[in-house]
Amino acid sequence: MNHWRGARFIPSQNSSASGGRRRRRKKERCQSESKTQEKEVEEKEEGLGKERKETVPIVSCQTMCPAQELWDRESQNRLHRFEMVPGTEKFRKPRGDPLRTVKEYSRPAAGKDVTKPSDLRPPDVLLKTVCYLIDEIAGSPSLHPWTEVYSFVFDRLRSVKQDMIIQRLSGKDCVAILERTVRFHIYASYRLCGEPLRIYDPRINDTHLQEYLSWLFDCYKSGSGPYPNQVEFQTLGLLYNLGSSPATQHVLELPERLRQTPSVKLAVAINQAFLAGNPVRLLRLAQRLDFLQACALHRHLVTCRRHLLLIYSHGYNSRNCRFPLDRLAQLFSLETSLTAELCQVYGIEVNQHNQVLFSKSTFTEPEQGELDCKLYHNMVSEKQRGLTVKSIIHNCS
Repeated sequence: MNHWRGARFIPSQNSSASGGRRRRRKKERCQSESKTQEKEVEEKEEGLGKERKETVPIVSCQTMCPAQELWDRESQNRLHRFEMVPGTEKFRKPRGDPLRTVKEYSRPAAGKDVTKPSDLRPPDVLLKTVCYLIDEIAGSPSLHPWTEVYSFVFDRLRSVKQDMIIQRLSGKDCVAILERTVRFHIYASYRLCGEPLRIYDPRINDTHLQEYLSWLFDCYKSGSGPYPNQVEFQTLGLLYNLGSSPATQHVLELPERLRQTPSVKLAVAINQAFLAGNPVRLLRLAQRLDFLQACALHRHLVTCRRHLLLIYSHGYNSRNCRFPLDRLAQLFSLETSLTAELCQVYGIEVNQHNQVLFSKSTFTEPEQGELDCKLYHNMVSEKQRGLTVKSIIHNCS
């Protein structure tokens, strides 16, 4: 419904009778013209709506990569090594394996038709493609290094998203794809933490993860469901965006049946501890998280541990005060040696008797690159135990 309206014309109280009649006739003409224009606009909008619906292509590609793209990339020597027919890798132009080649992401370009039915994969093929990327690439024990695995899967998932957007995919098919994609990005944010920026940029991973999360939550909100994994992803979303006002508000607006589930209540409690500046409670509650939840939380652990050391540097600031190193290690969920290293990074002394000498005057911020987050992942890595990448991303644990 169009909300445009014609301007109202109100005659002055001092006008003559004839002037009033002229103004009334003019007002009626204006209103009539306005209604005509409004009707025309509505008809145009209805036509555009029909046109948009008609422009959603009827897709026909039944393979993970369109045949034309496979031929083009093979002839241009643009195949990834994960897509080549085994044994042809050293050929001048390696051959592409139709069962392993996946449509790559390409930026929309002027004059390029991205809606060709033969190039677009239907929902079942898109889901099959995502499962292949998880099972045979991300979850493969033989493909190394994992930074290259991530780069390949990341690009091919962007291509999947592109096909989904063009088709305006929604509902359970869309949710099934988005859930696996979100798990992949959360796991990658933990596994590749600390890698050089030239091979892994956490900000780019974060940008795409936030987009997928937002899209997934919109699907939950607008779809008919049921969505059995919704609690899991509401929990992951809050833990990943700990302390964020929009994330907090989003969870508070969830239906009570979701807010009262144990995992969401735990995430809310951890978020409250973070907002209240209570790192001891946060770390204690974090012990109850499962592996993927800990992966979502892990990027906040450096801030949390730093905050705890800063508080203790003021609270135990005394020449005669000694704090047991093993007790601090227990609070941090770290090995004693790693806890001692972490203290030294922040300028906190640990004596030969494994006692911490907190002092607010010696507390210093580490220089860039001095603190390697990956060294202090014990809390998360211990939770992985025997879980495989496939089971983590498919949620088969």
